[in-house]
Amino acid sequence: MHSSSTGPTDAGRAAPAAPAPGAPTDPLQRFRVAAAAHPERTAVTTPAGDRLTFAELDSRVGALAAALTDAGVRPGGAVGVGLARGADLVVTLLAVWHAGAAYVPLDPAHPADRLDHVVRDAGITLVVAAPGHDWAPGVRTLDPADAPASAPAAAPVPVPADAPAYLIYTSGSTGRPKGVTVTRGGVAQLLNALEARGIYRDTPGLVAWNASVSFDASVQQWARVCRGDGLLLLTEELRAEPEELAAHLLAHGATDLDTTPSHWSALRDQVAAAAERLPARPLRLFIGGEAVPPAMWTDLAELAGRGLVEAVNLYGPTECTVDATAGWVTGGTPHIGTPLPGVEAHVLDEGLRPAEQGELYLTGAGLAQGYRGRPGLTAERFPASPFGAPGSRMYRTGDRVRRRPDGNLDYLGRVDHQVKVNGFRVELGEIETVLTDHPAVAAAVVVLRPDATGASLAGYVVPRPGAAADLGAVREHLAARLPAYMLPSLTELAELPLAVGGKVDRAALPDPAVEAVPDGGPAAEAQPTGEFEVTVAEAWQEVLGRERVLATDDFFALGGHSLMALRVVANLKRQLGVVIPSRLVYQHPRLRDLAREAALLAS
Repeated sequence: MHSSSTGPTDAGRAAPAAPAPGAPTDPLQRFRVAAAAHPERTAVTTPAGDRLTFAELDSRVGALAAALTDAGVRPGGAVGVGLARGADLVVTLLAVWHAGAAYVPLDPAHPADRLDHVVRDAGITLVVAAPGHDWAPGVRTLDPADAPASAPAAAPVPVPADAPAYLIYTSGSTGRPKGVTVTRGGVAQLLNALEARGIYRDTPGLVAWNASVSFDASVQQWARVCRGDGLLLLTEELRAEPEELAAHLLAHGATDLDTTPSHWSALRDQVAAAAERLPARPLRLFIGGEAVPPAMWTDLAELAGRGLVEAVNLYGPTECTVDATAGWVTGGTPHIGTPLPGVEAHVLDEGLRPAEQGELYLTGAGLAQGYRGRPGLTAERFPASPFGAPGSRMYRTGDRVRRRPDGNLDYLGRVDHQVKVNGFRVELGEIETVLTDHPAVAAAVVVLRPDATGASLAGYVVPRPGAAADLGAVREHLAARLPAYMLPSLTELAELPLAVGGKVDRAALPDPAVEAVPDGGPAAEAQPTGEFEVTVAEAWQEVLGRERVLATDDFFALGGHSLMALRVVANLKRQLGVVIPSRLVYQHPRLRDLAREAALLAS
């Protein structure tokens, strides 16, 4: 049913780079061809049901590209994009490419401190965004609503394959995110490889865009419009509500859904039920960003056997343009598949010798340029390749793998403390650095803990001598500096457990503290009162699985985390008609305080 590739049987030998049919074509050039061939086909469907045809999208892209050029954007430059997932975002990403520049995602949900760092680090002087954010001095804002709907036809600015396509910032162990510069040729290679492998359908589909634009998996979703696929946009509220998301997929006849294992665990029942009624069955499911648990792998294979889904497990670091390996979920035990066409995978030991089990190194046209402004780190992570032509490089993934006799790769874990949280790459050291920046915190450690939703971050803090560790204040400190997916639960310890060698013994850390609701009747002042407190309380009870909560309760002390916070936000929007940024749950974790913020937003 699917095309496939097989790897070597000799331990450690690189899987050959299977030739892709034809040289990869620049994605913007492909979009122009698709728009000319099928101008009346729907290119974008918004959550509200509004549609843009390919002709309309092409016209708006050209008009915004002209406005960007008039604003001083030049080939090779960087343009900040601070838009929520909507038609304007699709137009803007393509328009930046049309102008010959690279886009830099600036997720509006991220804290202002983090966004300002990205703007400064990337050298951004223009941000495409709605008004409302005060950027650094010298940074201008272009509201896409102010751009003309059309402009005289103009050819895109020609750029070479090694021109930057986007700059995505990932978690950095030093306490600040680092920017990865990915090329237009890398995106072309990605689309070409997924087509050659049969992972993208031969005929146009309707792709549900599920990932944040600041997450590199979004590229393999939204860039499919360049090959003639339609995009079905999903809001954060839809993403957090399985029933509504499944109904949305069904109502519009989606053919493809990209999701992380953590998100799929929340969506599974509702989306599988909807898949039975989809007109273009089976639903093609792209799983990636995290390791797939064995039970989920078995269940996906069973759903595939029933003809409801076709699931493919995709693996790849940001530094290799989204995907490097792929494997269809057809049974057996989890694996990350074999290299995509144009990719070589080397399993090496500490001496860079081929091994059956070791660290994974990747080579190919999809390799990023490196880390912006960090030549030392670039040289460390992109060493010279002894397996290719002189001057060729490879990327050191930090992932431990084992090659099976059939060529498929087993993912065994990390060689460092990097983790994945709902698909986002997180350096635990970055969170620990921000924690110890708080004046009341002497030491901190953060770990990934399994829980009912898959896994969540747990932080442990030791207060400075003579200082009181107000965990609420520490949470506010974190929320002002880190995106929601990087915010851990917090537990205070008198000291961190140490192993014999003096390092923190992470395995000896206690379970995160969860405060219990008292058995006795709460004091009158602690009971939720008024429309907003009662509605927030009901949302917490549903999401946390508790019979009752108090107005003085702390969401995170009761076991809440980032995925649960998203569900709370979606619930409150549905019940109150108020859009609450998820970061407010972290900045105001006490029920009464969050209810007050909701009331202010509603006024």
